[in-house]
Amino acid sequence: MQSRGREVNARRFAAPGQGKNQMRYVNAARATVFSLFALFALLAPTLVGASPAEAQTGTIRGQVTDAFTGEAIPIARISVEGTRLRARADEDGRFTLTGITVGSVVVVAEFLGYEPERREVTVGRGRATTVDFRLEEIRRRQMIADSIARAAIVGQPVVEAERARMARGQVAVAAERLAQVHYQAPDFNTESYAHIAENDFRLVSASPLSTFSIDVDRASYSNIRRFIQDGERPPVDAVRIEEMINYFPYEWGSVGRDHPFSVTTEVWDAPWKREHRLVRIGLHARSIDTEDLPPSNLVFLLDVSGSMRPDNKLPLLKKAFALLVDQLRPRDRVAIVVYAGAAGLVLPSTPGNKREKILAALDELQAGGSTAGGAGLELAYATAFEHFMDGGNNRVILATDGDFNVGASSDAEMVRLIEQERDGGTFLTVMGFGTGNLKDSKMEQIADHGNGNFHYVDGLLEARKVLVEEMGGTLFTLAKDVKLQIEFNPASVAGYRLIGYENRLLADEDFNDDTKDAGELGAGHTVTALYEVVPVGIPVPREEVDDLRYQPRPDDLPASAFADEMMYVKIRYKDPDGTKSKLLEQAVADRSGSPSVDFRFATAVAGFGMLLRDSKHAGDLTLGDVVGLAEKGQGDDRRGYRGEFIRLVEATRDLGLLRGEGRGSK
Repeated sequence: MQSRGREVNARRFAAPGQGKNQMRYVNAARATVFSLFALFALLAPTLVGASPAEAQTGTIRGQVTDAFTGEAIPIARISVEGTRLRARADEDGRFTLTGITVGSVVVVAEFLGYEPERREVTVGRGRATTVDFRLEEIRRRQMIADSIARAAIVGQPVVEAERARMARGQVAVAAERLAQVHYQAPDFNTESYAHIAENDFRLVSASPLSTFSIDVDRASYSNIRRFIQDGERPPVDAVRIEEMINYFPYEWGSVGRDHPFSVTTEVWDAPWKREHRLVRIGLHARSIDTEDLPPSNLVFLLDVSGSMRPDNKLPLLKKAFALLVDQLRPRDRVAIVVYAGAAGLVLPSTPGNKREKILAALDELQAGGSTAGGAGLELAYATAFEHFMDGGNNRVILATDGDFNVGASSDAEMVRLIEQERDGGTFLTVMGFGTGNLKDSKMEQIADHGNGNFHYVDGLLEARKVLVEEMGGTLFTLAKDVKLQIEFNPASVAGYRLIGYENRLLADEDFNDDTKDAGELGAGHTVTALYEVVPVGIPVPREEVDDLRYQPRPDDLPASAFADEMMYVKIRYKDPDGTKSKLLEQAVADRSGSPSVDFRFATAVAGFGMLLRDSKHAGDLTLGDVVGLAEKGQGDDRRGYRGEFIRLVEATRDLGLLRGEGRGSK
């Protein structure tokens, strides 16, 4: 719970913990996060009116406070609607916005857990306008009432003491103390996954277009691996087939100069239904050597709450991020923000060659307390904002088990914050750790809205893959808002279905809408999408639907210049700092050929995902068939990822985790 009052406000930016570390965290936070804000505030008045252009603009300054306690709200966000002008309040809640066009504007003040306040302000030429904001905390009274009800189990004297505090106006202090009395770490499984309704076949006559956003997340595969290695069948909704396929690197050849990625297509007969076609669409982003990557302004946002104590959580997290620190260059910078009962800056933004200092800050982290993820996000973004690098990689890396159980944890609020910072040029990468309370659905959602990616780290080898081997793709975006739209030729295709990408589907009109957010492609990333296509003359396997009265039947279609085409692929993307999309397009011929090694392997992974999901479209495919496909598609496999996949499928079969697929099945 976020706390107010002088006593609690002093802890707002202190790291959780005890003893001598507490004041060190507080002092580090105050001395670093807000120093430049104060400097900007002092210099701003001297800049107004310095040139003819600036004479047409004005300045807004003011303070943001809590409407109930009157206390300052540090790092509150202040912005001018309809512009890219924004600022963060300093530790006294004061802010300055300069370069505002003269006239009437709307200024917005926001902070997670508070109702945003909008004020219409008239800005004068060459002078400062003062606007103060008093934000009201959301559901304050309800949280207090809930805390009192829970505290009733502790005893009447406790409840009455806190009622007295509230009578004296110390509402936030009382609410926090009651919550702390009641808090206990959960000892049961609370993992959550978003429901996925598998894509069905669609008739080309009714739906000739298929539109979706790319997905470069890999979390689903490593999470599934964790379940199977523990001898358990993964939950159906934990199985996202596109993430399984894209976990593995594929070879696509060279990338041209005109675009940051290449596009390749292949057609093959579907192994689970030979009369159907399987179409592979692949994107391959240009690789960039680590030394050639732009400088990085990184903020590690690390969950150190009580739920992070197990070895596969905070201890593994510390080892994982130490691997990334070893890859940093002198021109890179990294800061560390932690959150538990409060948020704290434990390492100011530090050059990448100060490895010993960074590693020492990581090593000292300890788990304890409840989780205030919202305050941590605010502080992490404020720290990134302070050291923003034009043309660099500005990114917050959130590492957590996803258990945002105390404080301002509204998904909608967090998404608004993340999108606002994304539009300002700071992206978000999310890394999940541990078991028992993994909030997979929440972490995937916020990564998607932050122009980042989501990874699940089940061991140190996975950490090395994500943060060392694939560092460029994980941390540096080459293309954003990448969308695909496929048009199927009704003369040769009766029906189709997209395998996976259920939570990435877009409306057809979204393809040309440059305001619609979509997936990001990092340096060296490969993206594969598979379509199962039903040729004309083959019945489309779907629920019975009456024939359309007005649409022409395939047999009635006239011959055209495109008779040998199966589909037309269009791809839109933006440069990392761009606002207008670029277009690639190419046709796919209606010819099935011998599949590449990579195509065979991707098909095996898709088949395994279908079996794990009990897909009605898997036909008579077995785990033995999947192993056979994967072995033919193993190829060079220098890192051994494909060999590990084969062993994982064999373990699934030998353990009898799927119905009818026990030991001895082929």
